[in-house]
Amino acid sequence: MFDKVLIANRGEIALRVLRACKELGIATVAVHSTADSEAMHVKLADEAVCIGPPPARDSYLNVSQLLAACEITGADAVHPGYGFLSENARFAEILDDHGIVFIGPKAEHIRIMGDKIAAKQTAKRLGIPVVPGSDGGVSEDGEALRIAREIGFPVIIKAAAGGGGRGMKVALNEDEMSVALSTARSEAKAAFGDDAVYIEKYLQKPRHIEVQVIGDGRGKAVHLGERDCSLQRRHQKVWEEAPSPALNASERERIGSTVAKAMADLGYLGVGTVEFLYEDGEFYFIEMNTRIQVEHPVTEMITDIDLVNEQIRIAGGAELSFTQDDVKLNGHAIECRINAENAATFRPSPGKITQWHVPGGLGVRVDSHAYQGYTIPPYYDSLAGKLIVHGKTRTECLMRLRRALDEFVVDGIETTLPLFRTLVRNPDMQDGRYDIHWLEKQLADGLMDD
Repeated sequence: MFDKVLIANRGEIALRVLRACKELGIATVAVHSTADSEAMHVKLADEAVCIGPPPARDSYLNVSQLLAACEITGADAVHPGYGFLSENARFAEILDDHGIVFIGPKAEHIRIMGDKIAAKQTAKRLGIPVVPGSDGGVSEDGEALRIAREIGFPVIIKAAAGGGGRGMKVALNEDEMSVALSTARSEAKAAFGDDAVYIEKYLQKPRHIEVQVIGDGRGKAVHLGERDCSLQRRHQKVWEEAPSPALNASERERIGSTVAKAMADLGYLGVGTVEFLYEDGEFYFIEMNTRIQVEHPVTEMITDIDLVNEQIRIAGGAELSFTQDDVKLNGHAIECRINAENAATFRPSPGKITQWHVPGGLGVRVDSHAYQGYTIPPYYDSLAGKLIVHGKTRTECLMRLRRALDEFVVDGIETTLPLFRTLVRNPDMQDGRYDIHWLEKQLADGLMDD
């Protein structure tokens, strides 16, 4: 096991990792920008190192500063959290070159899964079902049109190095192909420095289903069920739940065992999430995230397995502490991402929190770095915390979530709490009748106008 872990992140995930390390008896090092000097994880860590000014490129993305922090403190491992350098294969390699363990997958797997085309080809080779589309990048408009005709319209054009909805355009028919291709390539080049795009069949009303997996890097892998992340705005997840209200036990076992076998065959190390679009009983691979996910707590709530603890143990050379037969799904869990944003316009709302009261009671968990008097800086993402609720059934979970949301008090900044108070009372949400387009359609129709 490690002696000291440097947490190369900020916000709630940095605090989450710190707590796991403390429970394992591992010393912690917090790094922070000048904007985060008063952050909760900085206050609680055994040591703290300032690594630069507020811009992420000068601090949390500054590899040389992170290496210097490791050398100064004697950290023998780095946990990257999510975002920033968590899926940067070169960072993992640099740490290895310096004798520091990257708490995450092998660099080769990060690199493969970070390239949308290579990831799809790898998934197909491993027996994971994929969305019909091009086998690789498409450079010529004529070739793109031929592929689109073969798989049938509508199609979606995606940036090969993309994410977060950038470099993605839908063509409903042949007339829209040229503009969609040109726009997607331009956006991809601007956002990622790479204009490579590929084409897939565009599913009309899919769910977003992701399977949590963990592997020991030596040919063993276990899945921990799925999460439904279909409630999205601009391709960003808003509400996640597990298990999915759309799947039955047979479908759950089918996709879970498929993913676990594929990751075992790949020799995957650590935690990861394989994401799918699901429609009409079929699963279609879209990407794999080779890191801990923002929404990992809903899986922890229904399995009673500490994913971050297990992630750290495995990176330290330990074997998986459980088998597939040990994984039992218990009840239902829902997570709401509480962002420092206006609930109707989603305009960021940084500033000082003047009042902060979180809900409590059985089955209620709040993962947050915020506290009364804390200032949400304007330089990073707006996530202020996550409310996670568990119940024996989905109905009980929804009722508990409603109560918890009504107890949650935040003043001084605007948050998305009003959105969730509306959603938890919506009949479609209560019945689980939603897909990846549902929320944006509801917002366009005036969901938050009252």
